[in-house]
Amino acid sequence: MDSELFPRERAQVAPGAVHVPDWADPAHQRELLRACRDWARPPAGLRTVRTPGGGTMTARQVCLGWHWYPYAYARTVSDGDGAPVKPFPAWLGELGRRAVADALGAEQVAGAAYDIALINFYDGDARMGMHRDADEKSDAPVVSLSLGDTCVFRFGNPRTRTRPYTDVELRSGDLFVFGGPSRLAYHGVPRVLPGTAPAGLGLTGRLNITLRVSGFPAAT
Repeated sequence: MDSELFPRERAQVAPGAVHVPDWADPAHQRELLRACRDWARPPAGLRTVRTPGGGTMTARQVCLGWHWYPYAYARTVSDGDGAPVKPFPAWLGELGRRAVADALGAEQVAGAAYDIALINFYDGDARMGMHRDADEKSDAPVVSLSLGDTCVFRFGNPRTRTRPYTDVELRSGDLFVFGGPSRLAYHGVPRVLPGTAPAGLGLTGRLNITLRVSGFPAAT
């Protein structure tokens, strides 16, 4: 925020996990928001995710490249309208590679071909329980970019959903990358702070763009 006395500094939250504040400037955030709005439209648009136990996630989701459902991937929205998953754009893969290079160093992104995006929309009451991103065949770093309302992002450890963990405030434009020993760390969003999105962005709520490398064979 402009009113802060000192700028927020990048921080290593855990080995291989780095928070980079204000990575995306306001113009870039608006471009990403426009893209997210296009992706959210049906078919294969924004949906409510239902868990195997019959519950629902409070954050709604749309996928690109591969469709994620608990706890697997498919090429169609098998738990929704059945439409083919939207394609993963090449420019989004380049953004993922640049994010990893900026956060962890260029050597951490060598050979990584990002091909999955999960875009989660949180309203003021939405949450995300502690979970691991463990359904991929690749150990390439996960890229997370925030738009809109600030959230409390809880980043834990690879062994348990409970402590030790660190709570990080993620604001619009912030980047969080985790790989290496933290690639399978549990993480979640216990709280969103409504009304904290930048006034010029035009978004009520929070969007999180998560980029992953599937490690799956290419479609033929």
